[in-house]
Amino acid sequence: MNRLIEILHGGNHSLVVAGSEIRTFDGRGIADLYRLFTLEPDFLAGASVADKVVGKGAAALMVLGGVKEVYAGVASSAALTLLHNSGVAARCDLEVPHIINRKGDGICPVEQLCLDCAKAAECLPRIEQFMQQLKQQNDASN
Repeated sequence: MNRLIEILHGGNHSLVVAGSEIRTFDGRGIADLYRLFTLEPDFLAGASVADKVVGKGAAALMVLGGVKEVYAGVASSAALTLLHNSGVAARCDLEVPHIINRKGDGICPVEQLCLDCAKAAECLPRIEQFMQQLKQQNDASN
């Protein structure tokens, strides 16, 4: 895990996943993790993950993907609780009550969507709907 953390911070990446190989990602939010979960679910199974920011939505995708261990630079309390309760080893440098949105004026929308979910599987339909809405917005603006 220490090597993944070095790669994460040294390369200023947003996400590093070590499955059958080490891959780095630089996207924002949960997009890269969601793409892995939906398109390459086997890559997450048993993987180690180093992530810049982990909210409850990202934690849910990691749990559902079968990730074995997680490091986060920043993680919400809800994310850490979900990971620990699901048997995923998790640690972070800074635990915060909630992940803040990009504007800095409220809770991250995915974190907000998942707040009242007790289990990772409850988060998935909400995340899928959110990602679909983002895709529609992006398609409309292009």
